[in-house]
Amino acid sequence: MLTIPGLCWLCQMPLACAHWGICSRCTQALPTPPPCCPCCGLPCANTHLPCGRCVQKPPEWDSIVFVTDYRPPLNQLVQRFKFNGTVALAPALARLIMLRGLEAKRTQSGCKPDCMVSVPLHSRRAWRRGFNQSDLLAHSLSRWLQCDYFPKGIIRIRAAQTQHQLTARQRRNNLKGAFRVDFPVAGRHIIIVDDVVTTGSTVAEIARLLKKQGAATIQVWCLCRTL
Repeated sequence: MLTIPGLCWLCQMPLACAHWGICSRCTQALPTPPPCCPCCGLPCANTHLPCGRCVQKPPEWDSIVFVTDYRPPLNQLVQRFKFNGTVALAPALARLIMLRGLEAKRTQSGCKPDCMVSVPLHSRRAWRRGFNQSDLLAHSLSRWLQCDYFPKGIIRIRAAQTQHQLTARQRRNNLKGAFRVDFPVAGRHIIIVDDVVTTGSTVAEIARLLKKQGAATIQVWCLCRTL
């Protein structure tokens, strides 16, 4: 009997490797972000040195890896994954992050991560959605990187207003006291996994707590960075 080939999530053509999820042609055709600061991930002139913003006021994390800006076609897959419950997209989307992470490793000098955490949802929101999209991405990434993953390493202890409705200042205030760290942090090189980083308020609050408890370095890995 002939097996049914996997289809690319974007072009719907058969995949040479079904577990890739997105074919090599569509992967190469994803929009390339402009030159961005390796620290904050925002546009800048030099992709190897911190931008002027980071020199004056560094973010709470040390570096960021992302696939592209929040724009088609990736944002459409993110919405399908996150809001339509298409959890089968998780390995394909995680693979895109992994490819970009390997590319960044070749161009940036960084420490090998010891462990990984994901941005948590409050228990009520996780129950309503049925899954945490960042957790699904982190499971695949940690396996490929062969590093420890703490699914409950960051716990959301306080529900907050939905972030996309708020300004940058409101987002920061909205997240104060929202998280608790629940794993050994001191001296570790840690990756925080999220699906989309907009203003960076959520990952900044988590990174601040990790640094406060002695994390050596912190990277942020995500699918999209709003530029």
